[in-house]
Amino acid sequence: MLVEHDIPNQRFSVRLPEGGGDLRYRMHPDGVMEMYHTEVDPGLRGRGAAAALSAAAFAFARANGLKVKVTCPYVARWVTRHPEANDLLLMRLDKPEPLIDPA
Repeated sequence: MLVEHDIPNQRFSVRLPEGGGDLRYRMHPDGVMEMYHTEVDPGLRGRGAAAALSAAAFAFARANGLKVKVTCPYVARWVTRHPEANDLLLMRLDKPEPLIDPA
């Protein structure tokens, strides 16, 4: 599955005939990439699109020396299945601080 990175619009996208999906993020001036929203069309659900978007976003963060703040519920669940991404997180999943902002 080909994931495209739209840097000006701060999102990773996948487009297939069955639909599309996006993972949106915002860059903070302190070298933090906040992943705040993931959405996949119904035709792509269950086919790994959201996981591919998350993997691409974390690969970008790693390649660019960024820390990651997760405020998207899907990405927070993805991280629990991919402990290799924990070193990029501002807050670890095994700490009492929430990964998901209540706001």
